[in-house]
Amino acid sequence: MSLIKNIEFSIPLKLATLIEYQSGQIVSMTIAQIPAANITLFSLDKGEGISTHTTSGDAMVQILDGEAEICIGDQVLTVKEGETVIMPSDVPHGLEARKRFKMLLTVIKKS
Repeated sequence: MSLIKNIEFSIPLKLATLIEYQSGQIVSMTIAQIPAANITLFSLDKGEGISTHTTSGDAMVQILDGEAEICIGDQVLTVKEGETVIMPSDVPHGLEARKRFKMLLTVIKKS
Protein backbone atom coordinates (compact mmCIF):
# COMPACT_ATOMS: atom_id res chain seq x y z
CA MET A 1 0.00 0.00 0.00
CA SER A 2 1.40 3.39 -1.01
CA LEU A 3 1.30 6.30 1.41
CA ILE A 4 1.59 8.85 -1.43
CA LYS A 5 -1.43 9.19 -3.72
CA ASN A 6 -2.71 11.20 -6.68
CA ILE A 7 0.74 11.67 -8.28
CA GLU A 8 2.93 9.47 -10.44
CA PHE A 9 5.86 7.62 -8.94
CA SER A 10 9.45 7.44 -10.21
CA ILE A 11 9.30 10.38 -12.62
CA PRO A 12 10.34 14.03 -12.23
CA LEU A 13 7.34 16.28 -11.54
CA LYS A 14 6.66 20.00 -11.30
CA LEU A 15 4.14 20.18 -8.48
CA ALA A 16 2.64 23.45 -9.70
CA THR A 17 1.48 21.74 -12.90
CA LEU A 18 -0.45 19.06 -11.01
CA ILE A 19 -3.22 21.42 -9.88
CA GLU A 20 -5.09 24.04 -11.89
CA TYR A 21 -6.57 27.40 -10.97
CA GLN A 22 -10.36 27.65 -11.04
CA SER A 23 -12.09 31.00 -11.14
CA GLY A 24 -13.37 32.06 -7.72
CA GLN A 25 -12.34 28.82 -6.04
CA ILE A 26 -9.87 27.06 -3.81
CA VAL A 27 -8.77 23.73 -5.28
CA SER A 28 -6.98 21.07 -3.23
CA MET A 29 -5.38 17.71 -3.94
CA THR A 30 -4.30 15.42 -1.11
CA ILE A 31 -0.91 13.81 -1.67
CA ALA A 32 -0.57 12.03 1.69
CA GLN A 33 -2.66 11.81 4.83
CA ILE A 34 -1.66 9.77 7.86
CA PRO A 35 -2.28 10.48 11.55
CA ALA A 36 1.11 12.23 11.99
CA ALA A 37 1.23 14.20 8.70
CA ASN A 38 -0.73 15.68 5.81
CA ILE A 39 0.65 16.86 2.46
CA THR A 40 -1.73 18.78 0.21
CA LEU A 41 -1.45 20.85 -2.96
CA PHE A 42 -3.65 23.95 -3.17
CA SER A 43 -4.48 26.57 -5.76
CA LEU A 44 -6.30 29.73 -4.71
CA ASP A 45 -7.78 32.23 -7.10
CA LYS A 46 -7.30 35.94 -6.39
CA GLY A 47 -9.47 37.04 -3.48
CA GLU A 48 -9.92 33.53 -2.06
CA GLY A 49 -8.56 32.59 1.35
CA ILE A 50 -8.48 30.24 4.29
CA SER A 51 -9.85 31.83 7.44
CA THR A 52 -7.84 32.12 10.62
CA HIS A 53 -7.58 28.86 12.53
CA THR A 54 -5.13 26.82 14.62
CA THR A 55 -3.74 23.34 14.04
CA SER A 56 -2.24 20.75 16.34
CA GLY A 57 0.85 20.50 14.15
CA ASP A 58 3.48 22.70 12.56
CA ALA A 59 2.47 23.69 9.02
CA MET A 60 5.00 24.41 6.27
CA VAL A 61 3.76 26.40 3.26
CA GLN A 62 5.84 26.33 0.08
CA ILE A 63 4.66 28.80 -2.56
CA LEU A 64 4.92 27.14 -5.96
CA ASP A 65 3.40 29.95 -8.05
CA GLY A 66 2.12 33.45 -7.38
CA GLU A 67 2.00 35.25 -4.05
CA ALA A 68 0.15 34.80 -0.74
CA GLU A 69 -0.58 37.02 2.22
CA ILE A 70 -0.17 34.86 5.31
CA CYS A 71 -1.09 35.94 8.83
CA ILE A 72 0.59 34.15 11.74
CA GLY A 73 -0.55 35.50 15.08
CA ASP A 74 -0.19 39.30 14.74
CA GLN A 75 2.37 39.03 11.92
CA VAL A 76 1.35 39.61 8.26
CA LEU A 77 3.73 38.20 5.64
CA THR A 78 3.87 38.36 1.86
CA VAL A 79 5.24 35.04 0.64
CA LYS A 80 6.18 34.64 -3.02
CA GLU A 81 6.98 31.85 -5.47
CA GLY A 82 10.00 29.86 -4.28
CA GLU A 83 9.60 30.96 -0.66
CA THR A 84 8.58 28.89 2.35
CA VAL A 85 7.16 29.81 5.74
CA ILE A 86 6.45 27.73 8.84
CA MET A 87 3.25 28.31 10.79
CA PRO A 88 3.79 26.94 14.31
CA SER A 89 1.22 24.69 15.96
CA ASP A 90 -1.42 26.25 18.18
CA VAL A 91 -0.76 29.77 16.78
CA PRO A 92 -3.71 31.29 14.86
CA HIS A 93 -2.96 31.58 11.14
CA GLY A 94 -4.79 32.20 7.88
CA LEU A 95 -4.06 33.24 4.33
CA GLU A 96 -5.45 35.19 1.41
CA ALA A 97 -4.68 35.30 -2.28
CA ARG A 98 -3.94 38.95 -3.07
CA LYS A 99 -2.75 37.41 -6.34
CA ARG A 100 -3.64 33.86 -7.28
CA PHE A 101 -1.17 31.30 -5.98
CA LYS A 102 -0.38 27.61 -5.62
CA MET A 103 1.15 26.06 -2.54
CA LEU A 104 2.31 22.78 -1.11
CA LEU A 105 1.13 22.48 2.50
CA THR A 106 2.87 19.99 4.79
CA VAL A 107 1.51 19.58 8.31
CA ILE A 108 3.48 17.57 10.85
CA LYS A 109 1.39 16.75 13.90
CA LYS A 110 2.37 15.99 17.47
CA SER A 111 2.30 12.30 18.30
